[in-house]
Amino acid sequence: MPWFFTDEEIKNEKFNIDGENARHISKSLRMKRGEKLTLVSPSKTQFDCEIDNISNELVGVKILEKKPCENEPETQITLYQALPKSDKMEFIIQKCVELGVYKIVPTISSRCVSRPDKKSLEKKLARWQKIAKEAAQQSRRGIIPEICEAVSFKQAVENSKENEQNIIFYELGGESIKNIIENSRPKNIGIFIGSEGGFEQSEVDLALENGARVATLGKRILRAETAPLAALSIIMYALGEMDDDAKTAEEFENDRNNLCTEN
Repeated sequence: MPWFFTDEEIKNEKFNIDGENARHISKSLRMKRGEKLTLVSPSKTQFDCEIDNISNELVGVKILEKKPCENEPETQITLYQALPKSDKMEFIIQKCVELGVYKIVPTISSRCVSRPDKKSLEKKLARWQKIAKEAAQQSRRGIIPEICEAVSFKQAVENSKENEQNIIFYELGGESIKNIIENSRPKNIGIFIGSEGGFEQSEVDLALENGARVATLGKRILRAETAPLAALSIIMYALGEMDDDAKTAEEFENDRNNLCTEN
């Protein structure tokens, strides 16, 4: 079912969807009365709904089922991403939201080639947040991850002190992610990923001085847009966040046979 977020809590058995969501449902998806969709409220409550009436600007739905949304990772991961060149940040945001990132902080480090001015950053931030929303809907998240205002590397390190564990990825090597998190399950983790030129040694030292640990993504050097996806995937897997619906081979075969029989 199509997945949408609401800006307010749903308290009654019926609810009206307006604005951009209504236009998307009526014009882009061309949904009809009687078709079903899902709404997620700010409290991460999931509402399975049926369209009761529909126009270009307003979609009325009736609530069929209400339950907590269980699609969010237990560990909140904040990505401190040094700004890459071109439109790579858009790709990084889209894919990291799909993978379960909690928040993304665009960071300006020493080797960033991309250094947009304040006005340009404001425009980019609005677009980045829209990309995050669309990716959250597509991947059926329980929240829309926040894309924060860009900060300096020093400020990012300072802000990261609120996390239980911080990890900075360095092309010259470090610990394995498994070694860092295997004996703990922190409620929140901050990960620092460099731009095309990586991090200066002084930046790595600053992160270490403030409690971060240095990690590696292996012997191969990954591109700026590949590294955050690899890091996030490995951490999610290590935390068991990618196998909640895993099945045994026998269960999978039974489901496959049942599906073939139905068809």
